[in-house]
Amino acid sequence: MKRSVQREAILDTLRSLKTHPTAEELYSLLRPSMPNISLATVYRNLEQFSRAGIILKLDCGGELKRFDGNTDIHPHLRCSTCGAVSDVEHSKIDKLQKELIDMLPELDCRTLSLEFCGLCKNCQHQNKEEVFI
Repeated sequence: MKRSVQREAILDTLRSLKTHPTAEELYSLLRPSMPNISLATVYRNLEQFSRAGIILKLDCGGELKRFDGNTDIHPHLRCSTCGAVSDVEHSKIDKLQKELIDMLPELDCRTLSLEFCGLCKNCQHQNKEEVFI
């Protein structure tokens, strides 16, 4: 891949986030500093980065794809209400993932997808407020 200012901005911005944005969300973040960038450019570059293994494309069901700048094996939490995806950071889960990979020595495991589904903090808070209304 050739280097370009737009390509580097897309990758740098994605890697600086923990929110696992959609292409549209990333485009909205880039647009103020790069008014000439197009949504098609963001999509095309995210797909190229994903195919090259530079980033992860998370298929969270439905049509929206989310992207992760962290390619290390790590679990995610997907909110079943708003669709937000975030990293789960816990040393015991990290250890368990390594043990699972080690259990299959005949497999050259390149990735492991562990996803927890539930409610994010924001949706938990909203659900509590709705109960009292």
